[in-house]
Formats: sequence, C-alpha cells, structure tokens
Amino acid sequence: MKRYLFACLISGGFGALLALWIAGGQPYSNAQDRPRAIPQPLINDVDARRGVPVGSAPIAESYTPDELANIRVYEKANRSVVHITTRTTRPGGFFMMEVPAEGEGSGSVIDLEGHILTNYHVIEGAREIRVTLFNGETFGAGLVGRDPENDIAVLQISAPHKMLYPVQHGDSSQLRVGQKILAIGNPFGLERTMTVGIVSSVRDLPSRTGRQMKSMIQIDAALNRGNSGGPLLNTRGELVGMNTAIANPSQTGENTGVGFSIPVNTIKRVVPELIEHGRVIRPVIGIASAFETDNGLLLIDVMPGGPADRAGLKGFEVVTQRERRGGFVYERTFVDREHADLIIAIDGTPVATKDEFRDLIESKKPGDRVVLRIVRDSRQLDVPVTLGASD
Repeated sequence: MKRYLFACLISGGFGALLALWIAGGQPYSNAQDRPRAIPQPLINDVDARRGVPVGSAPIAESYTPDELANIRVYEKANRSVVHITTRTTRPGGFFMMEVPAEGEGSGSVIDLEGHILTNYHVIEGAREIRVTLFNGETFGAGLVGRDPENDIAVLQISAPHKMLYPVQHGDSSQLRVGQKILAIGNPFGLERTMTVGIVSSVRDLPSRTGRQMKSMIQIDAALNRGNSGGPLLNTRGELVGMNTAIANPSQTGENTGVGFSIPVNTIKRVVPELIEHGRVIRPVIGIASAFETDNGLLLIDVMPGGPADRAGLKGFEVVTQRERRGGFVYERTFVDREHADLIIAIDGTPVATKDEFRDLIESKKPGDRVVLRIVRDSRQLDVPVTLGASD
C-alpha cells in the first residue's frame, strides 16, 4: 500500500480567518488576534525551568490523577514552545512575478542562548523568520544550521534569559508502544495547544530526500497544520521527539490519527553539529553506486580520488578490445562485471543492503578507519578504508 506523508505546515495563507464558534455564537480568529491570558502555573517558574515539579499551588480535588498529570506536563513545558512565522516569496500574479507568502509552525527553546529547535521544512526558503515566545514577545530569528536529510533546523533569537525556558530532553530509545505521549504546538495559529495520545509504533520512514529516517515515532495524538516543529513529550514533561508529519492520503493537512515525530536521540546527535558547523558533517566512503545481491553489495562505481578509490576498491570496468582482421581493426566495448568487488561485511558486521551499509558507515566519524571484507576474483580480502568528510 502506498504511504502518504503530509508535512504539518501552513506554507502560505495562514492570515485567513479561522472561524471557530464558541458558546454564545461569538466567532474569533486565530490566537494571534486575541489577548493572551497567561494562567497562573501550578509549578514555580524557577523550579519549572530546572524541571523540578515542586512549589505547586493547591489543586481542585475534582481532577483525576490522569488529568493532573496532563496539567503538570503542560505547565512545565508549554513555556518552552514557540510560534514560528515566516515570510517567503513564490511565483504568482501577472507575468509570474514573485509575490509574498506567509507560513507558520512550531518550535522549542533548547537553551538559554536562544537556540530554537524546529523542522527544516518550516523555515525552508524563508526570507524572514519571527519567533513568538509564550509571553507574546516576538523576536526576529536567524538560521543557525539545517539538516534537510533529517528535517531538522536550529534558529537563534536574542531574548533575555528570563524569557527562555529550555525544554528538558528525554531518551527516545526508552519509548514503548502504548506509552502515553503529549504534543504541544500551534495548529492553525492556535498557540500552545496540547493534544494527548500514545506511541502507536516506531518505524523507519523515507524522507523527502529518499533517505531512511530511523526510528520515527508514530503517534495517534492529533496533529494538524502548524504543529510541525513542536515538541512531543513524555509524562515527565521531557522532549522525546519533534512532530513533523501526518499520514494524509487526501492531502488536506488535517489530522487522521497517524502522525510522526523525529526521535529526540536523533535530534541530540544532529543539533550540536548544526550549532557548531551549520550543517551535519557526515562520513563518506566514496562509493558512487552499488547493486544489492543475495551475497552482498556489488560495486558498480567508485568516486575518483575518494576513500574507496584510494583504498583500491574496484567497480565495473569499461573494456575496449581491438582485433585486426586483414586490413581492418575492429573494436568491441563491453562492461566487465566479473572483476568488480563484492562487499560482504564492515568491521565484521555482515551487510546485504544499501541501508545496512549506509547505517554502518554513518555510525562512524570522518577520519575513522573501517575494514571492508570483500570478495574479489573468488577470494575474500580485508581492505582498510579511511573515511572522508561530506562537503
């Protein structure tokens, strides 16, 4: 069955009124148009910033334990959630001239330096980015780094420390199917809206670039346009993922009960590189293409001058043969596959697919030395290769 993923992002036109009717028949538009009332927290501000659930105010006895747990998570984490708005230009109008377009999404404060975590697709192509904090203060944001492969971006704002409440990081490797999770974001511009659900599954999914995104968290908590980049939390109020997409065959961008979040362990690996380098520097081995066989990966082509080429690995070879017949010379060109190397293991770990091969290489760092076990001319050989760095 064909899978459809729809990014939870309003790519333009979020200024249109969202007419919701409340008791008494009075309509209101999105949350940006209404005065922001900040409720008194159950958790002391300083303790919340530290992640210590003490200093609670009296709570009505009518709350159930489950409701109380939800309230505590929300009041601990909601001030870490930001509303991101963008301005871009796109072709349109007469003569396909560039016209302004607006978009929005969500994000999380991750430190007191003003770094904001969000999805790359939320800010992709943006000429102007603005971040609104929990108290309604809005700041211009700069792009610090981006990783389109994992749909992760880091922004930075210049805001006083007293306005910043970094979200606490959890451990996504500990998630279990059936575990309760909570999502906070800005669906349709309704700021810091929380929905509740469970972990439905943990699975690999293809990204927009075609790479496999590992251990994506499937959830049933309601996600809609504008939720992209918002935090997925466990019941301790810790960040365990970042909401990024929903399954949506009709392409409407509305909740279907199947959403996906990027695991926080991926985020913790990527974000420090984005802050330091502005991009993820990945290890490369210099294999241009390979073919999956029942016995391993058959090399088709290696990049000239790359790590694999320098190590002496061989792919397919184009061979030209000449034969003289009388006064004529005949040429025959063919592809020699017989002498191409077959990779069967990396550092002793068997590999049979391109994904397995890539995962093992990307678990290393540029400059690391790996040993490839190959089959060449019916003989097994161990070939050491020093990994390079991506451009």
